[in-house]
Amino acid sequence: MNDITTLRRVLRDCHTIAVVGLSAEWHRPSYFAAKYMQAHGYRIVPVNPKYPAILGETSYPDLKSIPFPVDMVDVFRKPADCLPIAQDAVAIGAKALWLQIGVINEEARQVAETAGLTVVMDRCVKIEYARLFGGLGWMGVNTGVISARRPV
Repeated sequence: MNDITTLRRVLRDCHTIAVVGLSAEWHRPSYFAAKYMQAHGYRIVPVNPKYPAILGETSYPDLKSIPFPVDMVDVFRKPADCLPIAQDAVAIGAKALWLQIGVINEEARQVAETAGLTVVMDRCVKIEYARLFGGLGWMGVNTGVISARRPV
């Protein structure tokens, strides 16, 4: 379900995004994608047991630990990890399962779609939001940091 109409609907209707695998490292793709979406009005819910908080939001160890409704589950994990994440997305009542660029898992898609979730695979929410709705920084990574130094 990667057609433009579906992508627009998901990005328009899903305002609370649980980001599974969100890193607190500013140079990681999950961090700058989540930061971008947060800057555009979305509530980001970090899901990563390694950190107590990311981007000013409490981080949860898994989807089932989130104590409020989530609209979209955005996955920054390897394809082999996606089936239990899809099952948890169904269990918490998410509306959409979004697998990032390079993440394709047909079993996860089937589980989520069978339960009525919209599934997007092999796409980046940041890139698609910028492409479909406009916004600064969409042509690459805009971390707001200008430096030639490598991250420590």
